[in-house]
Amino acid sequence: MRYLLSLIIFCSINTFLWAERPNIVVILADDLGFSDVGCYGSEIPTPNIDGLAENGLLFKQFYNTSRCCPTRASLLTGLYPHEAGVGHMVYSNHGEGYLGYLNQQCVTLAEVLGSAGYQTLMAGKWHVGHAKGQWPSDRGFQRFYGIHIHVDSYFKVLTDCPVFHDDQLVIPPTENPPNTLNPNEEWYTTDVFTDWALKFMKEADSDKPFFLYLAHNAPHWPIEAPEENIENFKGKYLKGWDFLRKERLKKLIQLGIVPADTQLPPSDNLAWKPLPKGVKKELDFRRAIYAAQVERLDQNIGRVVSYLKKSGKLENTLILFLSDNGCSNERGMFGYKWKENRMANYQNWRKESGRSASQGQAWACASNTPFRLYKRWVHEGGIATPLIAHWPKMISQPGAKTDQVGHVVDLMATCCDLAEVTYPASFQERSLRPLQGKSLVPAFQNPQSSEPRTLYWEHEKHAAIRQGDWKLVTKDASDPAAWELYDLSKDRVELNNLAKDYPEKVEQLSQKWHAWAEKANALPFPDQR
Repeated sequence: MRYLLSLIIFCSINTFLWAERPNIVVILADDLGFSDVGCYGSEIPTPNIDGLAENGLLFKQFYNTSRCCPTRASLLTGLYPHEAGVGHMVYSNHGEGYLGYLNQQCVTLAEVLGSAGYQTLMAGKWHVGHAKGQWPSDRGFQRFYGIHIHVDSYFKVLTDCPVFHDDQLVIPPTENPPNTLNPNEEWYTTDVFTDWALKFMKEADSDKPFFLYLAHNAPHWPIEAPEENIENFKGKYLKGWDFLRKERLKKLIQLGIVPADTQLPPSDNLAWKPLPKGVKKELDFRRAIYAAQVERLDQNIGRVVSYLKKSGKLENTLILFLSDNGCSNERGMFGYKWKENRMANYQNWRKESGRSASQGQAWACASNTPFRLYKRWVHEGGIATPLIAHWPKMISQPGAKTDQVGHVVDLMATCCDLAEVTYPASFQERSLRPLQGKSLVPAFQNPQSSEPRTLYWEHEKHAAIRQGDWKLVTKDASDPAAWELYDLSKDRVELNNLAKDYPEKVEQLSQKWHAWAEKANALPFPDQR
């Protein structure tokens, strides 16, 4: 009888603790540029994301790792990507830091939070290991709906990219995937992934907190969007990318996200003004589709927020919204298949998927305003991401902006903090690498505080270290003369290279980077990419 009473008391206490700890929702966009949402300077209407910022906390200096697979590995594990085995992509194995899947020296958010009593849910794009044994269900997720590898389509399921529900194949590659939850509606990944995320949350045990990882493929190319969203943007980009960059910078300054004296880096793109009128119309149309993808993403985030509000869970749910890398310049100045796929034959390629069309480098430059370069590089244009934290119960100054420097490795430390669990030294008899991130909770409580950080990057020999306000960065870490040095307190856009003025600082930081790279398995670089 005494044992039974003790058990009842123990269960009651744990139920109380579970109820007090917040739900956690991480929403990851794919290839979204730094200034592609309204609260970061965009002209694209994103009222739902903006609403999260207005009632939450906006980070001005938050970073990803510059590419989809490495960022997902860091976000999920709290380690630098090479430490988790995903220093590059998932399609080949190039050794310890470049296995192409999450290794056994890391533990995922789902594994840690699941062991702490959280229900672990995921919908969308996994992309950190697609062989059996490497799936979300193998790494702690109790519920999953989505695709293990790349998605690269919105209207159909591509070859080698089947859809899984938990660990069961439910939709093989097909031109016409069934929209299981809404059979009368067209399959569109942004909608479908949200549908399943909502389903999982609704089915979750209300007595326990949940962790939801909603990993969208939007707005990654190919550019594909519902017609009603595209119509909202046709003709709105006829002033071109040069005008758009200036307008976004102006808004970023007004919002207080960058200093008033910020200047745009020189463009590495063709000038808009001399282009023929017909070319401008075609380019406007491509950008309209990209903007439509962002708008549709925002509408689906609104659905998540609406559910949490109606169910009474919003007050004690931490929502984190961010992007996996900067906007992509892939496939040419004007975009992939620029000559083949035009407005006149749009109905032929609107659902071609895979390799149909991209918006191109020049528009991507505008998406990454005010920064240099793109996805895959570790200059600010490749690694700077929006981060919005929304948690009414905890964030002390709704609508504030913080200068606290952060990185995707910080999500693990933050979640451990909130789940009241210590990051483990081992898991399931596996020794783990030590946690690399720091909790963001202090910034939630005091946005004005700003602790200096030392952070590292490597991707395809593009390398960087940020220590305090100093950033050392290069396009080729194998060339000692290629390092560039910037004081980000005065030059976040990396215009004024100080390497020749401070050779001692270059030497100090480059040595520190190489020591990290060797320890983190970023060296040696693979011969094949």
